[in-house]
Amino acid sequence: MGQLNEKIAVVTGAGRGIGKAIALQFAKEGADVVCLSRTAANAETAAKEVRELGRKAWAFAVDVSSSEHTQQAAADILKETGRIDILVNNAGVTRDDLLMRMSDEAWDTVLDTNLKGAFTLCKAFSRPFMKQRQGRIINISSVIGLMGNAGQANYAASKAGLIGLTKSIARELAARNITCNAIAPGFIETDMTAELNDDQKQGILNQIPLKQLGQPEDIALAAVYLAGPGGKYVTGQVLTVDGGMVM
Repeated sequence: MGQLNEKIAVVTGAGRGIGKAIALQFAKEGADVVCLSRTAANAETAAKEVRELGRKAWAFAVDVSSSEHTQQAAADILKETGRIDILVNNAGVTRDDLLMRMSDEAWDTVLDTNLKGAFTLCKAFSRPFMKQRQGRIINISSVIGLMGNAGQANYAASKAGLIGLTKSIARELAARNITCNAIAPGFIETDMTAELNDDQKQGILNQIPLKQLGQPEDIALAAVYLAGPGGKYVTGQVLTVDGGMVM
């Protein structure tokens, strides 16, 4: 018996990196997984890997920056699955630039995807969660939302906003046995970090007491904890998984 046996989870940004690791780890723990990604190909690839682990999977191509598109996707998901037990808001983008050069488009794209997308899905699934009198919401924030970072005002604002959203939702829905928590990853080895040069990587490692980058699976295991039996009395919290970078 896995920690998430027979649960149904929705994971956004499941096509690669942290989101895909969460989807697969959930499947290993016995959950069926709805894989959302911006492209149908990435969503279906993740769903296929979930099925190979012996669990049911559904694939949806969703642009979470569009409220209309996201709301329709949520309705379609509920029609397909019948219920949802776990929601993981992981989808995110970056459009880095210095404040004085940052365009309105770069600001809006990041806030609409990283923050508004999570808001829209939390809102869409809150009513079914309340009717079930149970649910787990996990928002993937970032250490950048806790400490800020030059050239990432939009990204930092979106990830800090997720923390405020998490705490507010936790207070609103707690009476119905619904928990809402955030995970703040540090620097994790993904496609984004693969683009860094050696000097940039060393500069990052110098900030991390454990002197190593994290793995997507580190975040996935933290998500299993919050979604599983161990997290039933945890809500409104930010679990920082960063090798000690932010203390």
